[in-house]
Amino acid sequence: MRYEYAPFPRTTVPRQRAGDYSMISRKGKYAVRAALYLAQRYGNGVTPIAEIATAEKISRKFLESILLTLKNEGILKSTRGKGGGYTLQEPPDQITIGRIIRLVEGPLAPVSCVSRSGYRPCPECPDEAACPIRLVMKGVRDAISQVLDQKTLASLAVEIQQPRPADWFMVGI
Repeated sequence: MRYEYAPFPRTTVPRQRAGDYSMISRKGKYAVRAALYLAQRYGNGVTPIAEIATAEKISRKFLESILLTLKNEGILKSTRGKGGGYTLQEPPDQITIGRIIRLVEGPLAPVSCVSRSGYRPCPECPDEAACPIRLVMKGVRDAISQVLDQKTLASLAVEIQQPRPADWFMVGI
């Protein structure tokens, strides 16, 4: 990581290169993509892992570990043997993106002191109740949770079919 020196005050700031940063790991992204793929086929029986891996361009070995996690946590069910594969355990409108991401990634909070499920105090914080960083990060956690917990696999499946302008992700920034 390169550092850029600010003229005043003398501090170093890490400089991100394009593509260096993501709040959600590849595993989290693939888990959502695989679950969405299964949501789009819900009610049509099981889907072979090879089909999901090919369609979503995910390594089969990596996908196996992701699907096993989702199966062990009750999101998916599997059928073994010839003609086997995976399907959703519940209807797509009952499974939120937030639930999938938490199962694979852990807590959504950007800092541990505002996490609901993985709380740990920040070692450098002298007074948690008066900490301005904690106050801001609690708002970030709540906003992320609100979006991810309202979005279901079913609603996402519908949304991705809607046409969007090329710069749709920049609106409001």
